[in-house]
Amino acid sequence: MDKCSFCGRNRKEVDILISGISGFICNECAEQAHEIVNEERKEADKAGDFNPEKSKLLKPREIKDFLDQYIIGQDDAKKILSVAVYNHYKRLGQKVSDDIEIEKSNIILVGETGTGKTLLARTIAKLLHVPFTIVDATVLTEAGYVGEDIESILSRLLQVADYNKPLAEKGIVFIDEIDKIARKGDNPSITRDVSGEGVQQGLLKLLEGSIVNVPPKGGRKHPEQPMVAVDTKNILFICGGAFDGIDKKIAKRLNTQIVGFDRQIKTQTVEKDNLLQYIAPQDLKSFGLIPEIIGRLPVLTYLNPLDKHALRQILTDPKNSITKQYIKLFEMDGIELTFDEDVYEYIVDKAIEFKLGARGLRSICETVMIDAMFNLPSQRKKKFSVTLDFAKEKLEHTDALKLRVA
Repeated sequence: MDKCSFCGRNRKEVDILISGISGFICNECAEQAHEIVNEERKEADKAGDFNPEKSKLLKPREIKDFLDQYIIGQDDAKKILSVAVYNHYKRLGQKVSDDIEIEKSNIILVGETGTGKTLLARTIAKLLHVPFTIVDATVLTEAGYVGEDIESILSRLLQVADYNKPLAEKGIVFIDEIDKIARKGDNPSITRDVSGEGVQQGLLKLLEGSIVNVPPKGGRKHPEQPMVAVDTKNILFICGGAFDGIDKKIAKRLNTQIVGFDRQIKTQTVEKDNLLQYIAPQDLKSFGLIPEIIGRLPVLTYLNPLDKHALRQILTDPKNSITKQYIKLFEMDGIELTFDEDVYEYIVDKAIEFKLGARGLRSICETVMIDAMFNLPSQRKKKFSVTLDFAKEKLEHTDALKLRVA
C-alpha cells in the first residue's frame, strides 16, 4: 500500500498523498517542510549579509523596463531612479578593503501632484531585496513638539526589516511631501518653525550618515526606554515633493519676462509649459530648503506634467491600469465588462478639466461605475458595456462637479 516516505502513514490516514519519482509525501509533511524552509530563510536573513550576486541584481535598463510596465512616461525620472538603486546595490556589495569608497547618492524628485512620484517609489519596492519604507514628511516636527520625531523614519524601517538592524541599515527610505517642511519665510518670527526648518536640520544627520538612537517600537524617547543605535551610512534616501509654485522661481531665474529687442532670442529655447525640466538646486533654496539639505540630496530630477495622451495611456495601458482593475472586479462576479473607446476620451477630458492629474482618473471612474458595481452583482447579467451616454449620465447627475478645481 502507498504510504508517506517521511511519516509512514498510508493513503487512508492522510487527506492528500502526493506521489514523486521514487516515493510519496503527505499534505501534513509538505506543510511542515514549507514551515522549515521559511524558518531557515529567516535565519539566513538575520545574518544581515548582502550579496548582489545572490540577490539577482538587475541592471538599470532591466529596472526601467519593469517600471515601464506600471508607469507611463517619465523616462528621465525612471532612468535616474534605476541607476540610483543599481548603484546602491553595488555600493552594498563593495569590499571594505577597497581604497575607493563609493558614497551614496540621495535623490530628490520634483513633480506636480498626480504625476507619479509615490507610484514610482511603490513600484520600485516590488523589485527590491532590501527593506523599503515610505514615510510622510508632513507629520514630522522637532523633538519635544506634537507630531512625530525625525527618528520615527528609522523606526518604520526597522519594523519593515522585522527589527533586523543589520538588514535595516542597508535599506531604502522614500520621504514623501518633502516640500511641506520648507522654511516658512526668511524673516525671523516670534513663533518657532517646528515643522519647517527645524525638521530639515534634524534630517541632516540621517541623510549624511551617522549613528542615530532610535526607539524600536516608535513613539517618543524617554530615559527608561531601550534604544537601538542605527547607522544610516548605507541607507539610501529618496525624497519627493510637488513644490507647488516653484515654477515661478524657475521662471524668475530664467528671466522669461525679458523686455527689449532681444526678448524672443533669449526666451525661444525655454519651454514655458514645463518649466520643471529646468529645475536647479538654487530653485529649491529659494523655495525654502536650506543649503545643507540640498547638498545632501545631490541627484535632482523632475517629473513631467501629464498631457492628454499620457492620461489616455494611464487609463488602459499599464499592467494594473484603472480599467483593468474594474474588469477584474466584475470578472470575479462572472460579468464580462467592456468600455467603449469614446468613454476613455470623455474620462480623460474630464480629468484635464478637473486638474487632478492621474488621481482624477480614478475619482471619475469611480463616480461612473459606482451604480453598476452596486446593482450588477445582484442581477443575472453576464455582460455589461460602459457607453458614452452611460458615463455622461452618471457623471453629470452626481456630485462629481465638486471635484472641479477653480
